[in-house]
Amino acid sequence: MIPNPIEPQACMPEELIASDVFVLGRLGWTLKKQAMQELETAGFSLYDFSVLAILAERARETQATIADVLRLDRSQLVGLLDGLEERGLVERRRDPNDRRRHTVTLTADGKRQLARLRSLVKRIEDEFLEPLDASDREKLHDLLVQVACHHDSRFARPDEILAAGTS
Repeated sequence: MIPNPIEPQACMPEELIASDVFVLGRLGWTLKKQAMQELETAGFSLYDFSVLAILAERARETQATIADVLRLDRSQLVGLLDGLEERGLVERRRDPNDRRRHTVTLTADGKRQLARLRSLVKRIEDEFLEPLDASDREKLHDLLVQVACHHDSRFARPDEILAAGTS
């Protein structure tokens, strides 16, 4: 279903429509742009959201681990953490077992902000995927994760890694 009919000369060439590279790239760019704008309006970045989500799942992560998971330069991560810490959303402490390392934890305010950001991201996702029913959304997600895992092992779920190790 085409939401807003347009003039035929404004349609994408068939070659581009047939290209998964083009379609995925264009959709990814569109979705990222929208998410960046809406998160920025809320006072956050995609990186802020990512850091908070990591800390919600893995309490007391080290700065180095967070940088590695997000593939960020460690100095870039320090700047992100400085901003989140100034806002009272994360707390850094020296690791008692290794004074050279800092552990990072999510504060109560950080948890509240993350819940707000999750709702925002969920709304963006729902609007973007509106043409798909729940079953198609699940299939699309599974396929995207399968492709992502093939190219980047960080997308593998911990239970899948454990299952693969015991096979």
